[in-house]
Amino acid sequence: MEQQLLNLLMYTIPSLVTGSVAYLFFREHMQNEDERRKFNIMKSLSKESLPVRLQAYERLALFLERISPNKLLLRVAPLSSDKQAYEDLLIKNIEQEFEHNLAQQIYLSDNCWSVVNASKSATIQLIRKVGVSDKIDSANKLREAILNEMLDKPAPSNAGLHYIKQEVGEIW
Repeated sequence: MEQQLLNLLMYTIPSLVTGSVAYLFFREHMQNEDERRKFNIMKSLSKESLPVRLQAYERLALFLERISPNKLLLRVAPLSSDKQAYEDLLIKNIEQEFEHNLAQQIYLSDNCWSVVNASKSATIQLIRKVGVSDKIDSANKLREAILNEMLDKPAPSNAGLHYIKQEVGEIW
């Protein structure tokens, strides 16, 4: 009986070791295949999504360029001499541009979208801050005051543009 048990163990132990090694190799192979499939899927998705993401960055860069006070004032002429009406027209124009590009946020990082949003808000705040002055009583004087304000410092949208360029640079 002892001899039979010993013979049984002599055949069983090598079989268990061989089976365990085969199982480990098979499991490792399956994990590698899964990772390879995931990599191929990500590669094909990035091939398709990269142009869309770059287009989103381009559109937001264009948005930031368009809301830059220097360019905004040249593009949006006052409809009357009313200072408040012109201030509202400028802000409305910025908001419309922003709403037009709102869907692009799904292709950007949260930080980038926050910077773009902050640039928009800072531009609106700059227009409102300049418009509060009692010395400015017409739309043309508001334009001049905003342009004078911009002489000393960069446009608020420049920070957003810089961040977009930096983030696009990281993609490459």
